[in-house]
Amino acid sequence: MLDAIKMSLELTTVAIVLLCIAGISLLVLFFYYVYFFTNLKKHSLSESGSQPISVVIAARNERPNLEKNLPAILNQDYPDFEVVLVNDGSWDGTKDYLKELALTNPRLKIVTIELDEKFQKGKKFALTMGIKAASYENLLFTDADCKPTTNRWIACMAHHLETNKVVLGNSPLVVRNTPLGSMVNYETFHTAIQYLGYAKRGFPYMGVGRNLAYTKSLFFENKGFASHQHIMSGDDDLFVQEVTTFENTAVCLDPDSFTHSNGPSGIKDWLKQKTRHLSTGNLYLSKFKFLLGIYSLFQLLVYVAAITLFIIYPQMWYLGAGVLLLKWVVQWIVMYGPSKRLGYTKVGYALPYYDILYTLYLLFFGFAKPFLKPKTWN
Repeated sequence: MLDAIKMSLELTTVAIVLLCIAGISLLVLFFYYVYFFTNLKKHSLSESGSQPISVVIAARNERPNLEKNLPAILNQDYPDFEVVLVNDGSWDGTKDYLKELALTNPRLKIVTIELDEKFQKGKKFALTMGIKAASYENLLFTDADCKPTTNRWIACMAHHLETNKVVLGNSPLVVRNTPLGSMVNYETFHTAIQYLGYAKRGFPYMGVGRNLAYTKSLFFENKGFASHQHIMSGDDDLFVQEVTTFENTAVCLDPDSFTHSNGPSGIKDWLKQKTRHLSTGNLYLSKFKFLLGIYSLFQLLVYVAAITLFIIYPQMWYLGAGVLLLKWVVQWIVMYGPSKRLGYTKVGYALPYYDILYTLYLLFFGFAKPFLKPKTWN
């Protein structure tokens, strides 16, 4: 009898410890949700900018994407802009296509970098060449596989450069209706609400090269990408960390300012993409490592505590279920609005499903990150 009572007390103590871990984790996550993400529910429509601007695109072997997306950029409703297209050693007919397009599009300026098999210069070199060739102080960046949502993309982003030196834009991915597509969709949404939400609270730490603007003078004052030229990626996140402050950075949430691109076509493509992005993580400033690391840690701890409660106390299944249900309800209340505003409506409708996939994503790359090494850019 005494042994049974002792065992019951021990089990109760374990349950209390697990519930405390879950409770602390939820409180930390709720703080992040409310403080960083609630300010993304609303947006104001952007006025049109007035200053001339250079759109800079670096492309290697992107002819099909350029044929599909470049006309939408060249036909933007903005009075004074140019498109600086850097052809970085393409061998897929890009050079011929651009020459032909330039005959009827005086806004298009072509910069050609010849292919050098012995020396892979990388995207940052191509972007630097494009920036040097740009005629204007204001610069707007996107990728060859991106297409503006509307013909007011330049106008919206340029408006914020009137009073700021950096503008962070939003760029949703178009994904397939598969488990991989769902994971990519939610991870992209989650990245967006983090870098946009943190920036609005005074902690700008990254942008996305698919939709980013800054001034030419800011680039050269920072000596360009010199401090991380040896890292293949980082032209958006590492550069933004170096040059942004709360005072010089704006966030553009006008739906007319969004750009879209297709998500990875398969697991191999996705792993290549994430490997490239994760290679910059070790170079983040300590405060951003802390902010992002704490968030990911407590995201995992909630699930670890809940699943452990399910396993150890199956007869009290409602403990683990209650932990997850509380998380999902608060998360849904906070994130549903931003998911609609930022172009991720599906996320809001099936949040628990996406949240579980995101947790698996954190686990996988947490273990795999030391073994992932980026090779080349395309």
